[in-house]
Amino acid sequence: MQLNDEDRAVVRHLADQGPLIVDRAVAWCAINSGSRHMAGLERQRQVLLDAFGNLPAAPTDIPLGASPEVGADGRVGEQTHPAAIAVVVRPEASVQVVLTGHYDTVYPETSGFQAVTTRPDGALHGPGIADMKGGISVMLAALEAFERHPLAHKVGYRVLLSPDEEIGSAASAPILAQFARLGHVGLTYEPALADGALASARKGSGNFHIVVHGKAAHAGRDFAAGRNAVMEAARIAQALHALNGLRDGVTCNIAKIDGGSPLNMVPDVAVVRFNLRFPAADDAAWFEREVDKIVASTGEGLHAHLHGRITRGAKPFNAAQQRLFGAIKDVGALLGQDIAWKPSGGVCEGNNLFASGLPNVDTLGVRGGDIHSEAEHAWPDSFVERAQLSALILMKLASGEIDGPALRAAMTDLAETV
Repeated sequence: MQLNDEDRAVVRHLADQGPLIVDRAVAWCAINSGSRHMAGLERQRQVLLDAFGNLPAAPTDIPLGASPEVGADGRVGEQTHPAAIAVVVRPEASVQVVLTGHYDTVYPETSGFQAVTTRPDGALHGPGIADMKGGISVMLAALEAFERHPLAHKVGYRVLLSPDEEIGSAASAPILAQFARLGHVGLTYEPALADGALASARKGSGNFHIVVHGKAAHAGRDFAAGRNAVMEAARIAQALHALNGLRDGVTCNIAKIDGGSPLNMVPDVAVVRFNLRFPAADDAAWFEREVDKIVASTGEGLHAHLHGRITRGAKPFNAAQQRLFGAIKDVGALLGQDIAWKPSGGVCEGNNLFASGLPNVDTLGVRGGDIHSEAEHAWPDSFVERAQLSALILMKLASGEIDGPALRAAMTDLAETV
């Protein structure tokens, strides 16, 4: 693998684009686009539609259906979502790349964390600057620069920007699967791990809610007639927590218990909310069996209902993934970047792409850290660095020095041997 004059011209162009790439992300971070803030998400979507309009094909909307939501009262409602954004360029090309990102963040409309500042150490500190408005800006810069390369016509690509990744991608998951089936290689723009490494193996994840129903009663006059849903929810939470440590790599995090009533009333509804992480599909099956037993063991006069599901399957570091990461390391070496990787317990759209047979690298966004907290930050020099890496990956897919179809075929071969 070599860096030729045409490659160097694209890399130099991106070096000149550094301030634009950073400033664009900073401006986007001033738009609050928390996953449930519909007005903010819509504002962000409109800005992205305009920004991605400079690519050879116009961006389009993909409407998403509502996803189920269990309220604090135990009732099942719906969470609506704005449209996802798609850009499809050269779908007839012999090499197809799928690039994904999300424009929602974890920060609600009421958060006090609303703008980017620069820390004394030079890091950019702000909501979504790493996860992943910085990553989307890097993606766009790489694509715009790649279009300057003489071999760009050899690669087609599909971009998908979704509004619901931070809440599990329930609405966008079918679109991710559809795009994945049409690609040879996937590139996703989650931030790099805190030390700059890529995420290799990833666990799978599931989000669940157990709604407990009891019987209301006056706490003084008729206490014995009541059936306390909060106490049953606490028992269920303890039973779920006790599953930790029984199977290697499987963790259950009790995140929240909703419920309660006036102090003089026995509460009749409570909701236990928890997240599962697991390294393999059989681990998830074991956990679901154990949960079914716990739900079925409610006391007399109480009943419980399980809601939720496995949202993302595990993403093992299989032979096809190892080949792809090796190629990315070689690309990085051409740029003087030392590309390393290690496993992560986190999940993202890369899990979804892998589940549909697409080999992918899902941490091609900026270097930073403390995501999902008000200490979130990103390093300014990583914006150009990561844009150059992505652009050169695309150039090497176009030249055939990275064989995209062979990588996809390797995933298919592995699936057939399982």
